[in-house]
Amino acid sequence: MYVTEGLEPSRVFHYFEEISRIPHGSGNTKAISDYLVSFARAHQLEWTQDGLNNVIMIKKAAPGCEKAPAVILQGHMDMVCEKEAGTDFDFTRDPLRLRVEGDFISAEGTTLGGDDGIAVAYILALMEAEGLSHPRLEAVITVDEETGMDGAEGIDLSGLQGRLLLNMDSEEEGSLLAGCAGGARAELILPLEREEAAGTKVQLCVQGLLGGHSGCEIHRQRGNANVLLGRLVDGLRDQVRLISLEGGLKDNAIPRRATALVVTEDLQALEAALKKWEAIFKNELAGSDPGVSLEMTVEGKGTYSVMTAESARRACTLLATTPNGVQEMSRFIPGLVETSLNMGILETKENELAVRFSVRSSVESARTAVIRKLALIGESVGAGCEVSGEYPAWPYRPESPLRELMTEVYEELYGEKPRVETIHAGLECGLFSGKLPDLDCVSFGPDIFDIHTPAERMSISSVGRTWRYILRVLERLAEK
Repeated sequence: MYVTEGLEPSRVFHYFEEISRIPHGSGNTKAISDYLVSFARAHQLEWTQDGLNNVIMIKKAAPGCEKAPAVILQGHMDMVCEKEAGTDFDFTRDPLRLRVEGDFISAEGTTLGGDDGIAVAYILALMEAEGLSHPRLEAVITVDEETGMDGAEGIDLSGLQGRLLLNMDSEEEGSLLAGCAGGARAELILPLEREEAAGTKVQLCVQGLLGGHSGCEIHRQRGNANVLLGRLVDGLRDQVRLISLEGGLKDNAIPRRATALVVTEDLQALEAALKKWEAIFKNELAGSDPGVSLEMTVEGKGTYSVMTAESARRACTLLATTPNGVQEMSRFIPGLVETSLNMGILETKENELAVRFSVRSSVESARTAVIRKLALIGESVGAGCEVSGEYPAWPYRPESPLRELMTEVYEELYGEKPRVETIHAGLECGLFSGKLPDLDCVSFGPDIFDIHTPAERMSISSVGRTWRYILRVLERLAEK
């Protein structure tokens, strides 16, 4: 029994639910990649699967459409894995628990994976469908987009004929995206020294935050649990000894929860200080994250391995001085974030503290400057800086026949013009444009809300409208 049974378009939702039953978090894509290969075989499509698990499928043009230019259909198969605190769910083995409520489909206690499972579902429904008018379709489904676009960077596209690309990795119906920021991951690694300290071990928790996508929602000024935890432990340095700091799961998701293990000799004073800090955070975030709260859990008395006072000072200095959030707004496009960074992950090992950032900018030199700032701050306290996962911006193309056609089709169907926009989030179009000269790209998709959080939900009616839009765009392209 399918949860989505009865929803339209039926085959799109059928495949979306099929995908949801296969664990497919970033870095865990072999199973879903093999599923796509099995689909291609079953439907007698040309296909390739590379060593990264990227999959390409080819469907010949419909009869009479052989002379139309080939079209690339593109999305990614991996999803961001986030769950509510206390939710019993293993993303490496458990199927998503889909639910339908009114016009929305979501998952119980976890992210939905609409980003970008809906693109994969659209593609499979298109590759399966018979009787459609369409040009040659070249489906390119990549891996690990959410953790640095490694699939798009490593994929070989030399066998593709298409120079028109429909990227279905956007989350706002009525918006045609024509450019995006570039980005990179930066990690500060601080060596730690330890010593023994006696007292009561306590877990401090920053929680109740909304989180969100570090590109799409960085401008909303939501609280970052890692940043708040850094401020908290810096403010409590005279009262506690630090054991560890942990927070966030993905560098491109604004962390909703972060914890510190500390040792204290005065529980009452610590509890009173925690109440003061909670009031401070609630006041500061009243307009964007009113649910923020601090929790203290006593774990027991004993002797524990803690950071030395000097290591704790360096760790607190690092967290208190590194920038976070919006750094620059575009000087050319009103309301568009130009440069930002997100302190996405805190992780403590025995002898080091790792702080990982997602850095984004539509201006390469500005991105480089932010990373340089991180490196210099790290250097000042003895931390090293490692940079990885760099991907280029997708620059706006003043003349785009594909965008013009898609604008015309949208007007025909809905009686109004779509919004043509560029965004601060990263898309694979920049990497694809670098591999395929003269590539004409447009990114679009149905309404999906609160992506990269357990509150993620997708509009069922918007999925249907976007499906009809895709079919009409392909019909128009087949007429070329």
